[in-house]
Amino acid sequence: MTTGTLVLIAAVWGALTGALLPRAAYRFAVPSGEPWRAHCPDGRHPVRGWLGGVRCGHCAHDAGDGDADGGGRSGVGRGGDGSGRPGVGGGGDGSGRSGEAGGGQRCVPVASYQPYAPSALLLATVGALVCAALAAATGTRPELAVWLLLAPVGVLLAAVDLRVQRLPDPLTLPLAAAALALLGLVALLPEHAGHWRTALQGALALAAGYYALYRLNPGGMGFGDVKLAVGTGAVLGWYGWPTVLLGTFAGFLLGALYGGVLVLARRADRRTAVPFGPFLLAGALAGLLIGAYAA
Repeated sequence: MTTGTLVLIAAVWGALTGALLPRAAYRFAVPSGEPWRAHCPDGRHPVRGWLGGVRCGHCAHDAGDGDADGGGRSGVGRGGDGSGRPGVGGGGDGSGRSGEAGGGQRCVPVASYQPYAPSALLLATVGALVCAALAAATGTRPELAVWLLLAPVGVLLAAVDLRVQRLPDPLTLPLAAAALALLGLVALLPEHAGHWRTALQGALALAAGYYALYRLNPGGMGFGDVKLAVGTGAVLGWYGWPTVLLGTFAGFLLGALYGGVLVLARRADRRTAVPFGPFLLAGALAGLLIGAYAA
């Protein structure tokens, strides 16, 4: 199989899996201590399953009825600001404010047909780019299968952390366990280019380092980052300690640059908490790509 064909297959895989993530991102995106979402933002209709898009068909049906009979019923879904908060049909500005059937004007439920989670197109695009880059760097080596299986989980974690600054245990812990278990199997196959022992050591070392930072500054480092570091340390450690150091440094550098931009734009100060998970993952991806290409 040529490299171009492999990259194309990986991109299709990333796009397909990314398109299935919005529902999980919506359900997982709740503040710490709250149960996972089980209903649409209106709270009346259950959201079943974890994979797929996020459009409440019941809300859309109700909105259609309201529009047809002119009864002025407000649509449900999200406000036009894309915040994910429960919204009701309002004026045509999509502000999410509740509309009133007064003054001879009919409420138009403009928000009812819109998804209330990260865009499937956005997640599919990110997934395709990540998987294609991994395939281009890794080639036909067997560890590529591990990277492609873990990549959608990383995309989902980044999406959730960006929304609510939370890295759910049902994602971080299986990610770590799967990384170590799958890499252990790959180590038994020919033509692999890494070492399972350093993967295990990298997982332990990175988790210990992040735990120390968490204890020193709980406000700047969450315990979810510590758990995520186990999985990222494993995948980075597969290609050796230089890759671990490179991926870790890249994560902190990207996080610092993001925080600096927010401060310069006066959208945050030095005490503002920012989600670090996406930068930890982005740094791990950068280190993994370089490590795989150099292996």
